Formats: sequence, structure tokens, C-alpha cells
Amino acid sequence: MRGASLPVTRQGGVMSKTLRKASCNNGQVAPVRELCHTHSVGKIVEHRGAVLAAVLAGAGGSIALMLRAGHRQSSRILVLLFGLWVLSPFVAAAWVHVVSKRWPVAVRARLYLVMLVLTVSCLALYASVAFGYLRAKVGFVFLVVPLASWLVVAIAVSLAVAVARNQSRRGDGT
Repeated sequence: MRGASLPVTRQGGVMSKTLRKASCNNGQVAPVRELCHTHSVGKIVEHRGAVLAAVLAGAGGSIALMLRAGHRQSSRILVLLFGLWVLSPFVAAAWVHVVSKRWPVAVRARLYLVMLVLTVSCLALYASVAFGYLRAKVGFVFLVVPLASWLVVAIAVSLAVAVARNQSRRGDGT
């Protein structure tokens, strides 16, 4: 019986966790929290190439939107510098993608999720400026969004490294 809840029982005066039957082949019983976490983590890591493709497509789209928003800019050097700045968080995300191959699956899954959210957020902000939905100074948005993206990538990688080290220490028995 897939997804059926088992009755909650009292053990030592404390309610035990609600259990569900796993939808896995072995049919063992596992806590709901474990099931949700295990299945969702596995799905995003399976699509590792798609995450990288989305990041690269986000980089290309960001450059295209930057060029559209700054089409009146006559200084080619300024456009080049803005282009490099806009691309830099995506390059960092692609680098993290390559470096994180040997990290624990749960850590990589969280990083991939951050990469996807970052890509979609940047594209949404850049598109809203490029198509005139957001009435902000174009230069301001194309300076601040990459800076914020760098901060998000730095925080995500720092947390991922800390979690990976913590998990490896627990696995070593220390």
C-alpha cells in the first residue's frame, strides 16, 4: 500500500514519528522526512548536466539582455567590462559545478538548487530592466545583481564545504 500512513503510537510518553511505506522496491518503512529528502536529492543530482546547461544558458541570456538594455551605450570598453562582470557569477557557478564532483550528494544537490535559483533570478531581473518593466537605472542593476550573485555563490560554497567536512569527519569516526 503505497503512501499509507501507519498509526502513531506512544513510546515512553512521547509520540513517535509518523511512518510511511517507502515507494522504493524493497517496501521498507522509513520516516517521511527521510523519504522526501532522499528522493528529491537524487533527482536533482541525476540531472547534473542539465544544471550546467541551464547555468550556461543563463550566462548567454544575461549577456544578450545586457546588450539589449545598453544598446545606446557608445563605449565598447564599458560594454565589455559590464559583460565580463555580468558573466563572472555564472563562471563561478560553472567552476563550483566542476569542483563539486566528489562532494556528498546532498551537498551537491543544494548547490545545484542554488545555481538554478540564481540563474532564474538573474534572468528575471535583467529581463525586467531590458524590457522596461523595472524602472531602475540600467547600470545600477547590472552592477548590483552580479555582486549579489557573487555573495550568494560564496555563501553557498562556504556552507557546502563546511557541511561536506562535517559529514566526512562523521564518516571517519572522529
